[in-house]
Amino acid sequence: MSRHLDEWGFITELENQEGGTGLEKKMSSVWDSDFEELYFQNLSKRKQVMEKKENNRKLRVCVATCNRADYSKLAPIMFGIKMEPEFFELDVVVLGSHLIDDYGNTYRMIEQDDFDINTRLHTIVRGEDEAAMVESVGLALVKLPDVLNRLKPDIMIVHGDRFDALALATSAALMNIRILHIEGGEVSGTIDDSIRHAITKLAHYHVCCTRSAEQHLISMCEDHARILLAGCPSYDKLLSAKDKDYMSIIRMWLGDDVKPKDYIVALQHPVTTDIKHSIKMFELTLDALISFNKRTLVLFPNIDAGSKEMVRVMRKKGVEHHPNFRAVKHVPFDQFIQLVAHAGCMIGNSSCGVREVGAFGTPVINLGTRQIGRETGENVLHVRDADTQDKILQALHLQFGKQYPCSKIYGDGNAVPRILKFLKSIDLQEPLQKKFCFPPVKDNISQDIDHILETLSALAVDLGGTNLRVAIVSMKGEIVKKYTQFNPKTYEERINLILQMCVEAAAEAVKLNCRILGVGISTGGRVNPREGIVLHSTKLIHEWNSVDLRSPLSDTLHLPVWVDNDGNCAALAERKFGQGKGLENFVTLITGTGIGGGIIHQHELIHGSSFCAAELGHIVVSLDGPDCSCGSHGCIEAYASGMALQREAKKLHDEDQLLVEGMSVPKDEAVGALHLIQAAKLGNVKAQSILRTAGTALGLGVVNILHTMNPSLVILSGVLASHYIHTVKDVIRQQALSSVQDVDVVVSDLVEPALLGAASMVLDYTTRRIY
Repeated sequence: MSRHLDEWGFITELENQEGGTGLEKKMSSVWDSDFEELYFQNLSKRKQVMEKKENNRKLRVCVATCNRADYSKLAPIMFGIKMEPEFFELDVVVLGSHLIDDYGNTYRMIEQDDFDINTRLHTIVRGEDEAAMVESVGLALVKLPDVLNRLKPDIMIVHGDRFDALALATSAALMNIRILHIEGGEVSGTIDDSIRHAITKLAHYHVCCTRSAEQHLISMCEDHARILLAGCPSYDKLLSAKDKDYMSIIRMWLGDDVKPKDYIVALQHPVTTDIKHSIKMFELTLDALISFNKRTLVLFPNIDAGSKEMVRVMRKKGVEHHPNFRAVKHVPFDQFIQLVAHAGCMIGNSSCGVREVGAFGTPVINLGTRQIGRETGENVLHVRDADTQDKILQALHLQFGKQYPCSKIYGDGNAVPRILKFLKSIDLQEPLQKKFCFPPVKDNISQDIDHILETLSALAVDLGGTNLRVAIVSMKGEIVKKYTQFNPKTYEERINLILQMCVEAAAEAVKLNCRILGVGISTGGRVNPREGIVLHSTKLIHEWNSVDLRSPLSDTLHLPVWVDNDGNCAALAERKFGQGKGLENFVTLITGTGIGGGIIHQHELIHGSSFCAAELGHIVVSLDGPDCSCGSHGCIEAYASGMALQREAKKLHDEDQLLVEGMSVPKDEAVGALHLIQAAKLGNVKAQSILRTAGTALGLGVVNILHTMNPSLVILSGVLASHYIHTVKDVIRQQALSSVQDVDVVVSDLVEPALLGAASMVLDYTTRRIY
């Protein structure tokens, strides 16, 4: 029977008490008593086991702790077990860095908590390198069998992902001792992942902290009936800790002159899969902290390979004697909670930063890759990599002193009661063999410092009949910088110029702090966007048939490249940045040198079976109309394009019927569409008639579009759109069916639709995420 709790609020897939069909229930309270009864006692076997335990022997639980970090998670469980002596016998085994003076002899805090330590095992081989870690695991494997034979526990509780914990789990599994693994299913990003998942495969029961961790365990084939989504045990103490007296603790560790929210806690460990880089990051962190000039509590790193080198870096930088720093080997967990709860910021790569600190809303800067896969609250800002201290220093300026909402991603403060109840329900007669299932895994995305400091951008290329333009376009549709050159007449010159302009723009983007995600190209003609090939171009662009644009650009820039027709790009621009945003169906018509368009249907761009959909300029509106560049007659483009208006303007000019009072055309200037428009505005009746005919032809084309596509909006784009809009609306009122006359026709408010559309191909695809 599948059991889980959605985030911390909803119970789903509960089977009724009579064993009938499944029913779904939602409950507003978190882990209330009714749910706990259903969760544990609906399993008849476990209910019988709990009744037997009340009459028979106690469950003998061995808790093994290796270091200060895992003890903070295990201690609440140990206190809970100790409080119920009628059900449990507790044996405590201490090993690892707990017993090393350089790491604070932290076994003493276990004794101070009034726990009897049954066994102390010295398992650490000094050296703080990879070989020492392996030898430490081997030494633990040699020593543990005698201890486990003597204690004979029913179940061993193992926490987390440390190499010591792997030795514990291996020993217990080979000696047929049941293992309860705490915090399995999580993802961080280093060798810890491999160790954590290896322990999961050795463990028989699992206590996880988040919904995603539960799903990861299920996807790793673990039996759902042996997984408990409880939350992190440390949260049971965290969520009640902040209101306690803290000023004396701050003064004790940082000095009498330090105020809350005006100091930093730094805790950084080596990354065993890339020790050299993690030491470099630590050095840059200390440089940034020195520059930031705030009182800082620096904790020594853990015992992983590379820690010795990190301590050398601390001493090289003079951290132990610097007036702004307090360097310590260990802080008791109760006091550490108060310190991070009232800090202005925490920095480093400890799991504590991305997990526990979120309970207080304290800003966190997570450095490097050690916690790269962890679920985090909005208080965590990631600095994945840095070549200098500047990026870390910038992150400090962004985060220090902020107060974020408190996060309960990892717990609600009630983990221990659930874990104790889960322990009581374990049937020691049940076979240890696991069952298997294969559900999906949910992805998680975190905030990244690079995404804040750099502007996610696209290189947009617009190949027009006259000009070749390249622009850096931001995610918000802002044109950061634009480059314009005349479009060469030959293929070789044109492709070389495109490459040259794109290389220059990409180099400039680095200086402008823009991260280029890819290249989008808008070009006239028929385009195969799947292959990035211009199949057939218009007469305006010579030597531009069967041209592969994607390969040379992608090979040169090492970026993904998208190519599409300029009309389609205009529609994409409206969908992302313009008046088509959020609309399911609309049509864009471009009125420029030619007439083009794009169709958005059910939020997607229509290309057609041979990539010539939306050739709206070649809708025929008169069988005996003027010649069109496509070879036909009476197309919209033959009436309403810039070329058509230029043709009519030249005719009037040749007949001395264009110019009116207040107009002049210099001898060295070609007569064009703008002169015709100017003449019409100044009262030239023939010019007005030509524009009205052009607008009528365009209007008839729009009527055909309304009758064919029935869009919810028609957007007129391009330099001529505003001159046609009123005539087009008049034609619709006169010629269109009444059922489509209410469809709105508007003028685009985008200045650069071709460039924005080219950019949108890049930005929409490369930033798409699955949640």
